Amino acid sequence: MTLWLHEARLLLRQRLAVIALALLAVLTVASLVAGMAEVSRQRAAIAAIPAAQAEDIGAIAAWVDKGKDAGSAAYYSFHPTWDAPSPLAFAALGMRDVSPYILRVRALGLEAQIYDGDTFNPELALPGRFDFAFVLVFLAPIFVIALCHDLTSGEREAGRWRMLVALPQGGAALWRRRSLLRLGLLWATMAVPFALCAVISGVNAGAILLILALIAAYLLFWLALCALVGRLRWSSVANAASLAALWLVLVLVLPTLGNVAINRALPVNQGAEIALAQRETVNRAWDIPREETMRRFYANHPQWADSPPLGAEFHYKWYFAFHQVGDESVAPQVRAYRQGLEARDRAARSLGWVLPSVGVQALLTRMARTDLTAQLAYRDSIRAYHRQLREFYYGYLFRDRPFGKADFDRAPRFPGQT
Repeated sequence: MTLWLHEARLLLRQRLAVIALALLAVLTVASLVAGMAEVSRQRAAIAAIPAAQAEDIGAIAAWVDKGKDAGSAAYYSFHPTWDAPSPLAFAALGMRDVSPYILRVRALGLEAQIYDGDTFNPELALPGRFDFAFVLVFLAPIFVIALCHDLTSGEREAGRWRMLVALPQGGAALWRRRSLLRLGLLWATMAVPFALCAVISGVNAGAILLILALIAAYLLFWLALCALVGRLRWSSVANAASLAALWLVLVLVLPTLGNVAINRALPVNQGAEIALAQRETVNRAWDIPREETMRRFYANHPQWADSPPLGAEFHYKWYFAFHQVGDESVAPQVRAYRQGLEARDRAARSLGWVLPSVGVQALLTRMARTDLTAQLAYRDSIRAYHRQLREFYYGYLFRDRPFGKADFDRAPRFPGQT
């Protein structure tokens, strides 16, 4: 214990070490505060939905109640959906920073509504937002390099290495103490603020312990790289330059090249193309016989086929029918788009087994439920809810039932809405 305390005193006398630890602490705390503030803002936006929705629906209901028109109720009513952040989302915002977490939908064609908000650009979002995951993956290795690049080379250049090797508990034991001491201080600088924020956010103990172990493992990987470079017996400057180059390659260059390679090997059309194709089908319905649209609709929805035939006047059931036909026309593209995204995600996770920086970030976003899997699950919940909305309004439209103010309260609500 005396040797460890002595090494700690020597380390804390080094201005560079103190500055590095202090700066890492500031960056860690700043990232956690920023992440918690963003999650708090998102939760506040979600919490404000019921009041705004009640006001909006109240105004529409007062107007629709005069004519009892179910088509107008379905056309003008927006229904909110949302993806609430998980307790751990503050640490790794992931796709919540680039994909919508609130979407108001109507009973009209859904695909255009979903993909109008599909603004995710993986090239622009590659580095990620300034959150705890960013500090751990991108910045923490720099501090490991700063504190550990000259553990042996510095002693050689100062002419003390032979003497230190000859001392009891010197040599390899001395290097292990100094390395583990630096690793422990760097780990504590990041782990303690994270653990406090995680406890405040209600993260379960198992997840906290796993991430604390992940922090230690990632820092240990960079410490091992420092040790390997140190064994080459280069100068401290050469060690620092080599490790900086490794950081650049392992954290920035190779993940970027890997992302580009995955995108080229697994081409995926943009969601906007699906929205455009759906709109083209919808717009075409105005130029073809209405009976053709209704035949296509009834073929997939036979439960409504006994609806009274269309008259000469406009009827909303035809309007909603061709929107649904438009959705169904792009269903193969939607499946291909999803399969392409999932294939890219699997390839990126496989890359994480080779590149620790990619693997750590992928694991953090998976645990925080802010990855692609969580985003696709949210879209699935929107589709399931939209199906309930359509069936609800179809019961009025295809049976020519009047729709009054009281019927608005019978509309399906998104899971979690009171």
